[in-house]
Amino acid sequence: MSADSVIVPFVDLAAQYQEIKVDFLLQLDALGASGHYILGEQVLQFEKELASFCESKHVIAVANGSDALFLVLKALGIGPGDEVITAPNSFVASAWVIAAAGATPRYCEVDEGFNLDPKHLAKTITKRTKAIIPVHLAGIPCKIEEIVNIAREHQIEVVEDCAQAIGARYRNQHVGNFGIAGGFSLHPLKNLGLLGDGGFLTTNDSNLDTRIRLLRNHGLVDRDHVKLWGYNSRLDEIQALIGRLKLRHLNAWNVRVREIASIYQKTLSTIVETLKVPSDSLPVWHNFLIFTEKRDNLRNYLLTRGIDTRVHYPIPIHLQEVHGNEYVRGSFPKAEYQSTNSLSLPIYPTLTDHQVEAVTTAVKDFFE
Repeated sequence: MSADSVIVPFVDLAAQYQEIKVDFLLQLDALGASGHYILGEQVLQFEKELASFCESKHVIAVANGSDALFLVLKALGIGPGDEVITAPNSFVASAWVIAAAGATPRYCEVDEGFNLDPKHLAKTITKRTKAIIPVHLAGIPCKIEEIVNIAREHQIEVVEDCAQAIGARYRNQHVGNFGIAGGFSLHPLKNLGLLGDGGFLTTNDSNLDTRIRLLRNHGLVDRDHVKLWGYNSRLDEIQALIGRLKLRHLNAWNVRVREIASIYQKTLSTIVETLKVPSDSLPVWHNFLIFTEKRDNLRNYLLTRGIDTRVHYPIPIHLQEVHGNEYVRGSFPKAEYQSTNSLSLPIYPTLTDHQVEAVTTAVKDFFE
């Protein structure tokens, strides 16, 4: 079979499921027979295993990655009158959680790696700024130590958006451990994805851990006593079981996506612009972005070759309708450059070498 006749879907979740199917079905019956489906033993063990994997003191499993960030903001007392800074080129969840907490989202320009730029951060901070949510976009760590140092100077908190970055490291430290907390997504499309929605947060602050455990479960100390007004954001036992089984494979899966990313970089970096990765970081490549002014034509061409791609994200958050006329095009040029020139290539652990070759060959053929 020639490289140009290979079908390459953008994702293939069913193939990944096959790696855990037998163990999952064996344990599912026991779980069903237990009669305990919410905040039970599977969730407890999953939290412990995630804490070990992420090298964090505490992990709290919640309903989704957005809730992970939202609950941290609420636990920190952030609300009306406050501002929280984040990047404008992320998925909208990085910003709506700020608005949901009652605060105002503010944006900071991104750097050459398309993560929040510390050089622009200090001038974005105001007297109303209470926190910063830097995003480890596409599984590539941002310059988190510089961001944390700036935040400390201004006595504000850092809440890391690690939705796309489980397993990523910056200067040999797992992301999610630099700020007061980190929020992770377990959405099916993430590197550690469930069979439905899910998320968790990391923190090394025991007081924050105690407060968020109350917040995620109605504010209940026990079934009959409410200590504070809370929310309903609990990961169920079936999803925790899936997560535990997949977590055993995650290191190997992350190694594989790094291999694919290395091939893409070696074969395509002279043809298109690729994401710049800091030398002191270890990415996990949730997405592999390339940049070209011919993005839309390239995407259409790849589709004719059986290769599916995505655009992350075609409309920056600051230019979304929800902001009205608050921002104009040109407010954050680098973030806007990403929205008009970036294309995400397929990258996931079950991609075969033949499929990877099909992708690189098709991209080179387009430009030749």
